Amino acid sequence: MKRTTLLMLLGMATTGLIAQDIDGLLEAGVRNAERFTNDYLMSGTNGLMHSMNTNWFNTADAKPLGGFEISILANAASVTDEHKSFLMTIADYNSDPGQDFTLSFEDQSSSKMVATALGENTSDINLIVTYDDPILGQQQETVTLPSGIGDAAANLIPTAFIQGALGLSKGFEIKARFVPKIKTDEVDIGMYGAGLQIEFTKWLPADTAMPVAISGLVAYTHLDGTYNLMDSGISGENQRLESDTNTWLLQLIASTKLPVINFYGGLGYIKGKSESDLLGTYIISSGPLLNETLVDPFSVSSEVSDVRATIGTKLKLGFFRINAEYHLSNYNAFSLGLNFGFR
Repeated sequence: MKRTTLLMLLGMATTGLIAQDIDGLLEAGVRNAERFTNDYLMSGTNGLMHSMNTNWFNTADAKPLGGFEISILANAASVTDEHKSFLMTIADYNSDPGQDFTLSFEDQSSSKMVATALGENTSDINLIVTYDDPILGQQQETVTLPSGIGDAAANLIPTAFIQGALGLSKGFEIKARFVPKIKTDEVDIGMYGAGLQIEFTKWLPADTAMPVAISGLVAYTHLDGTYNLMDSGISGENQRLESDTNTWLLQLIASTKLPVINFYGGLGYIKGKSESDLLGTYIISSGPLLNETLVDPFSVSSEVSDVRATIGTKLKLGFFRINAEYHLSNYNAFSLGLNFGFR
């Protein structure tokens, strides 16, 4: 339940799930912990960037001056099997110059498919850390790699927003979206975004007679969150994982202009980056780094740069509207919107 709840908090579980395994990963070396964490989190953070860029529009027809719309949006990016695991090659974890210990899989495999934050290891996957102790000689520590969520909830990365849109003159429309601040003992998260939509067909003399509208959209979205790691079981102070995600969306949109039911679609481009920093002090309790104090050990990041296609429909019933849409991209996504407004 804890993991599922965190996933619903806008995907922050993709950082939170690794909290219980920080101690073991750091025993395998800071660079190795960083390398593994980057691959482990990437599918979750990349999927999140697609999920948080759905339903920026439900028509290409820009609102007139003073027209407005308030929307409640529920979205999700779908996760395929390829996003639930990655190939971990042990040679990559023994390649750092000056590393005075070695890592190996317990079964001596040279590589394995291991779970991302959205997957699940069917059985424990153990790493053996072999090092020389100045008093005891050769020693070994066993590190069990973290598994992911691995249940039905991991097939979707959900987000939800409140969004507003206001029409300006000459085909311009501004938009803003946000998530009310979510704060618990473990997670502190917030999200906001802003966009500008421009209807090109409003500039044509025969605009009112045209059966379709064509517009462009540019939108920015920001998400930041902090996950408290002080219950991770490793000694230290102010332990936390801070994430910062920023995305841009460029979208070309076309839609019909019918009285009740309309259809819309378009082609877009998502560009984004997510950065996570492991912060605080960590005192290693065993392994080759025994009794070392690590301060702000590492940072990881992932980026998306994907084209997407969108198709959707909207039903208008007076000031009430409902829309549904689907996006095709590296992470397919869908969204439902309840919209209230006047134009």
